[in-house]
Amino acid sequence: MRLLIYSHFFPPNIGGVETFVRTLANGLAGKRANDGGTSFEVTVVTQTAANGYIDAAWPSFAVVRGASPLDLWRRIRGCDAVHVAGTALLPIILGLLAGKPVVVEHHGFQAICPNGQLLIEPAGVPCPGHFMAGRHGECLRCNVGAGWIKSLRLWGLTFVRRFVCARVAANITPTEWLGELLELPRVTAIAHGIVNLERTTVEAKATCDGVSVRDVPVIAFVGRLVTTKGVGLLMEAARILRHDGVAFRLLIIGDGPERGALEATARNGELSEVVRFAGRLNAEELEAALRGASMVAVPSLGGEVFGLVVAENMLRGLPVVASDLGAFVEVLGDGGLTFATGDARGLAAQLARLLGDAELRTKLGAEGRKRAAEFCDVQRMLEAHARIYLRLGAEEASRIG
Repeated sequence: MRLLIYSHFFPPNIGGVETFVRTLANGLAGKRANDGGTSFEVTVVTQTAANGYIDAAWPSFAVVRGASPLDLWRRIRGCDAVHVAGTALLPIILGLLAGKPVVVEHHGFQAICPNGQLLIEPAGVPCPGHFMAGRHGECLRCNVGAGWIKSLRLWGLTFVRRFVCARVAANITPTEWLGELLELPRVTAIAHGIVNLERTTVEAKATCDGVSVRDVPVIAFVGRLVTTKGVGLLMEAARILRHDGVAFRLLIIGDGPERGALEATARNGELSEVVRFAGRLNAEELEAALRGASMVAVPSLGGEVFGLVVAENMLRGLPVVASDLGAFVEVLGDGGLTFATGDARGLAAQLARLLGDAELRTKLGAEGRKRAAEFCDVQRMLEAHARIYLRLGAEEASRIG
């Protein structure tokens, strides 16, 4: 089967969508048919420039960058099925016009929320679902900070996305929770597959800023430093812990537009001695840094449809404390702790619980690792996708025949 995967974002960009698409393309291209040949001939089409990235590092599939609409149309007409990562309208519409089976994998809330985050701006609080409830005035006011014209455009495009996604051959979501929110036909939930990141070298000598984790447990945060990730909330929880006399260190891994303000908050408050900003780390540096962590906090305020950072750190055997967003709750199962989204005191309470109980940390780390290994199995993800494409291909062949 000739499979075209369209993803606006792709390496060298770094992010959950980029990682997922690369894993999917490489895994499907490596699948073997019963006769020993390849089951899928995969081409990834993206608008992300290479900027020195060597696509030959993934020889099992082809990468086409910066395709024009005409080139995209020709490639879609020449494939057997189209997979669109996200709700990019052009490839979906072209696929439908070409009469090809189109599969949309939802990586955000663009089909039910004009800003795609399911957040009320600029307050940054979870949205109760104004668009789907028909409260469109709320949606328009939510995004008016960018101007009324852009707000109207975002609102109008949400209707278009719902219209085309209702007509594709399949909609895929990484969680059942998201599938229920979308209220679209032909929805299948397939959890993202993640390579095993189990920490096999968590030793007593592991340190963070020279402090043994035996003496002072380390809370780690991994992610972009943007409002939706809730780092400000984590800082407030850290202040509460300091006020209560709890011993800890806070390691913030990542970069983003909020970093300067967060560093200033740490310097001007009670946190300068316990907070360290590590910045963006490469894969090897990240694993080294997390060897010194005792737990991971994921205090996101919204915009999460799966929770890649939750699952990855569960696989590392690190206990996770996450906000009770629907996606996080589904991924965690019984393998972590949650707190009410946006509640700094609730977050502090759960962190204090773990900080004071090494046995609980060990127990949750083991349970989380087992849960994530089952829930995020790569082979299961690839098989589930392959079944959908092959079924659609057979149906198309039967229709034509």
